[in-house]
Amino acid sequence: MAHARYITSIPTQKVHSSFNSKEANVVLCSAEGTFYRIPSFVLRSTTGYFRAILPPGPPPPFEQPPSGQGQVTDPIMVNEKDVVLERLLRLISGLETPMWESFDELDAVMSLAEKWDAKGLMCLIRAAVTAPRFLAEPLRLYVMATRFGWEHEAKLASTHTLKLSIYDEEHAEQLQRLSAKHLMAILSFHRRRRDLFMTFLDTAEAFNAGNDPDRYCSECGEKVNNHSWRELKARMFLEMDLRPLGDTLLSLDMEDWRESIACWSAKCRNEKCGMLHFDRSATLRAIQDYLDQLPLTV
Repeated sequence: MAHARYITSIPTQKVHSSFNSKEANVVLCSAEGTFYRIPSFVLRSTTGYFRAILPPGPPPPFEQPPSGQGQVTDPIMVNEKDVVLERLLRLISGLETPMWESFDELDAVMSLAEKWDAKGLMCLIRAAVTAPRFLAEPLRLYVMATRFGWEHEAKLASTHTLKLSIYDEEHAEQLQRLSAKHLMAILSFHRRRRDLFMTFLDTAEAFNAGNDPDRYCSECGEKVNNHSWRELKARMFLEMDLRPLGDTLLSLDMEDWRESIACWSAKCRNEKCGMLHFDRSATLRAIQDYLDQLPLTV
């Protein structure tokens, strides 16, 4: 790459107030026309890109400006908005930096850091991505973490995706950004939790009262009709498909499900008996215990 050329002056009307030191010898210009004066040693020491295009050490003697004037490069155009460029320069300069405004801002700064090969800055961003405001968009965080090989962050993000109905149209854009490997991993993770849970619900060992086709009332011997349990299982399967975290299964809302009401109130058809078929408390306890055993990360 060609080295930057030094000039003796720049327009002052749009120089950023935090980046206007007379000792700074490099000028960057944002897409919005704001100039940022910054010492070349800061850019060279923090980014591989500027290490390649800016000459090391002071400018050659024949390029020295007249006494009393600060020497700077031709403005280097950066096709980024001020909000992105300013934050990146603050971070690599060690200046006070405000809280991140949004995932969009973090994503844009990360993209520029990658473009400039600013590895130290990328590590700083990595340390910030598990903040609650970014975990609130877990699929987007999973996309970023898998792209940069951040295994811990990817696993944490995958756990938080369990509250999403991942096949909804609103998530298509983020899913399309994933590599085939990581796309299959997150889809399989969601499906595996759902299918393991359904297999558990179907076991006679855990739910003999509902899954034994030849069960008879222990009090009067009347054959038991298990259709209410089968309908509740189907509803729980649907809930796990929509939200694999499984928290809706034991929520207060579950008590109002038509299927729950029918199952917990199912009685022996013998009018002289009327024994309840299913133990609500024991059933819910078994469901909770199994949900706690399901895999939590990809």
